[in-house]
Amino acid sequence: MSLGLDPEIATALAPMAGAMADATPPAVGDVEARRAVWEPIIGAAGTAQPIPADVVTTDHHAIADDGARIAMRWYAKEGSAPGSAVLFFHGGGYIFGHVDLFDGPVSRYVSASGVPMLSVEYRRAPEHPFPTPLEDAYAALRWLHGHAAELGVDPDRIGVMGDSAGGGMAAALTILARDRGGPGIARQVLIMPMLDDRTTEVDPHIAPYAVWSYDDNLTAWPALLGEAAGGPDVPATAAPARLEDATGLPPAYLEVGQLDVFRDEDLAYATKLSRAGVPVEFHLHPGAPHEFDSIAFDSDVARRAIADRVRVLRSI
Repeated sequence: MSLGLDPEIATALAPMAGAMADATPPAVGDVEARRAVWEPIIGAAGTAQPIPADVVTTDHHAIADDGARIAMRWYAKEGSAPGSAVLFFHGGGYIFGHVDLFDGPVSRYVSASGVPMLSVEYRRAPEHPFPTPLEDAYAALRWLHGHAAELGVDPDRIGVMGDSAGGGMAAALTILARDRGGPGIARQVLIMPMLDDRTTEVDPHIAPYAVWSYDDNLTAWPALLGEAAGGPDVPATAAPARLEDATGLPPAYLEVGQLDVFRDEDLAYATKLSRAGVPVEFHLHPGAPHEFDSIAFDSDVARRAIADRVRVLRSI
């Protein structure tokens, strides 16, 4: 039996697939075309479900080492007790996406879990290649630790979370924070994370269902890493799949769809963490492509995935 879409996801994906059937995909290397295509889709997906009324947002900024102001948005549920918090990084292949486009998903996580989140407007490639986006993330982590008391946050209960490139950013930040001796990270929540710049060989079982395509990967990684992409000198803080020693990293929750281009690298990363003694919870969702939870949020697999994420957030 060959791989195929979950029936509920297939139904939800059909209108999008039909609308895009006659469109010419952006050429490899065309970042602006991908921004033009995907940012409206992300925005529409974020508001396709109600945005909770019990979540209050406030805007802040951190100062990166190069003096840049990094915008951040704090989401907190009204009446929630002090405790843990999560630093959130949005997806977009490191080349598109903004905090505003993810107001819906972040607010829903906060409302369902009661855990406040700080969403980070890290700078994007190719205008700002590695290590700038990661240094922005690190500045945000330091800011959250530095302002923990006034926000009602236990600095020993700060986690990181992200989806797609944001999941890769969260994973890379845990490596960087470990290597620099802090600030501490209690948990990493990696949702279909983008981890390996060497994922370029087309898997024929996945390619027909690849919402994020191999051409997208061949565009995004060089945008972030330049000519180093795919070569021998890429550090683990740029592509966490390159990590050789996972000792001392925080416990991880990691999930990916079986029809996701990132499937194999995520499986391998979960194994690498496990072999280093890092506690790992891993989920492989049959019939699910990249961003299945946004495409088919009413599907059984999406509901189970969201419930698991909320459960993990509450456990931080």
